[in-house]
Amino acid sequence: MRFVWLICGLASLCIGIVGMVLPLIPTVPLVLLATFCFARSSPKLHIWLINHPKLGPHITDWTNHGAISTRSKKLATVSIVAVFAISFAFSVPKTVLLIQAVTLSAVLLFIWTRPGA
Repeated sequence: MRFVWLICGLASLCIGIVGMVLPLIPTVPLVLLATFCFARSSPKLHIWLINHPKLGPHITDWTNHGAISTRSKKLATVSIVAVFAISFAFSVPKTVLLIQAVTLSAVLLFIWTRPGA
């Protein structure tokens, strides 16, 4: 079973890292999932991820306080608005725009109601 947790953790981490440059791939939740998986499979990877200079603070903020940094909130907001604007500019069907608007609004509501770090 540890092998399955390890594979899930590695996959989550890889996709999360890709999410740092691609909009709408949620980096922090995937890194948190990787942390969860590594805690069950590889203590070395778990410790490495928690102590990572870029990713570690996000993990610690969420684990200890359920918090998301203000900078991360702003970046997420800009990404979400940009993706919606691109969809609008490319004349995506109105039903898809409505689904996007509802979903992305819920995501923004969740993000902005978390404590700041």
